Amino acid sequence: MADGNRLFPAPRLILAALVAGVLAGAVAVYVSESGSGNNAAHQVAAGDGKDDAVCAAKADRARKVAAAATGQVAALLPADPPQSLKSLAFNDPDGKPMTLADHAGKTLLLNLWATWCAPCRAEMPALDALQKEKGSDAFQVVAVNVDTGDDAKPKKFLSDIGIETLGYYRDSTMGLFNDVKKRGLALGLPVTMLIDGEGCLIAHMNGPAEWSSPDAKRLVEAALGPSD
Repeated sequence: MADGNRLFPAPRLILAALVAGVLAGAVAVYVSESGSGNNAAHQVAAGDGKDDAVCAAKADRARKVAAAATGQVAALLPADPPQSLKSLAFNDPDGKPMTLADHAGKTLLLNLWATWCAPCRAEMPALDALQKEKGSDAFQVVAVNVDTGDDAKPKKFLSDIGIETLGYYRDSTMGLFNDVKKRGLALGLPVTMLIDGEGCLIAHMNGPAEWSSPDAKRLVEAALGPSD
């Protein structure tokens, strides 16, 4: 796997992210009123009082972990306050509905991407490399494709670029993106969230990053480290 620093220059990353943000925002507005789709029954109002209270107590932890986000992942921001994302819904690699609560006990790097999003496409090999090196019973990269339509285009893209370790998570309804947007976490695509084993948002980022870089690996190690 090529070094993550070589995908493309930082200024181009930033420009592509801004363009993708505008496009994704337009798409989200267009479909936000739709309550149909394969995950409609699983979408719930943002925030669960009891779970959010548990997560809010992790503000110091969120700041500590986010402080480890330097260099190639310096755009990662601490959750303010941390909130529960256990109810976020999408389909698992077998096409069955699931929520983040199904990953309880595991720290997650949740990434939302689409084939029409140029910076999303560029960072997929790096996300795959991060999962290959750091994926374990304690940590997983969960990259969720949010293309509308069927699976043909996203699956072909992943096959064409040689993605080997990422699971094929999917939401074709835009419900997941709109949920994250409603929570104030998504301006466009890609959007990435660091979530602890209790489903609490610890940190988040809009735009792409070099997820196979040493900076990203140090961030994962910080997220898996002791909580005090």
